Amino acid sequence: MTVLYICVRYIGLLYCVINMLWYLNSVSMTNTGCAILWFTLVWMTIVVNAMLGVVMMTRIHAMYGRSKKMFIFLIVVLMASTITTGVMVIVAGIGVSGEERFFSDTNQCAIVFADMDAVHLHETAWIPAIVWELTAFCLVVWIVVDHFRELRQHGPTGLTIRDYVTVLIRTHMLYFVSFAAVSCLYLGPLSPELSSDSLEGGVYFGILNFAQPVQMFVLGPRLVLSVRQYHAELAAEFDEGSGMTANAFQEHGHLLTSSGV
Repeated sequence: MTVLYICVRYIGLLYCVINMLWYLNSVSMTNTGCAILWFTLVWMTIVVNAMLGVVMMTRIHAMYGRSKKMFIFLIVVLMASTITTGVMVIVAGIGVSGEERFFSDTNQCAIVFADMDAVHLHETAWIPAIVWELTAFCLVVWIVVDHFRELRQHGPTGLTIRDYVTVLIRTHMLYFVSFAAVSCLYLGPLSPELSSDSLEGGVYFGILNFAQPVQMFVLGPRLVLSVRQYHAELAAEFDEGSGMTANAFQEHGHLLTSSGV
């Protein structure tokens, strides 16, 4: 989890730098350079989403009591989603060429697809990732409902487990909502009425370019940090409680010694 967290964080910084080069070039860039930047951004997105999928898979595997059957099922669904997305991007990228455009005294890169079928295939390459996220979300909801149903009978003894499940579902819900919003934005360009050259299209793609890094590189790593923060709080409360118990025993021992003297 530490390695995945660090990789996602630093890839996020590189992604933002490349994204700025894509939209705000201060120097002229060749068409080949624009194509390289585009392919780099697309494959960084695929790799980071696969990493976040591994994080999500680990959380769900733990919530289902480390079941081997669930682990195999999650691996199959995640690999199928990632491979399908990669194949769709590769097929859509055949014949793609970069193009430099001038807009508001700045150089901007653009991508020209071979045909409209390639455009639609590239835009729908996000769908397998949506299927994975929906599957993960349904599995989380199912196990959470099952946990709360069982913990109704345990009273205060189930408080820690209930708090832990609450942390998991809260962070997962936030991440899923952000992922769903970005997915809807990705499917928007399928509309023929939306053009990047218009003012509305520029605003739309600006929102997309802001929301996607936030979903991947801010809310994604929070999936790891939220659980670790909860464990740290539990450890601090345990240490505080142990210290108070030790002080109570010391005071009690001192009183016994004094009375014995």
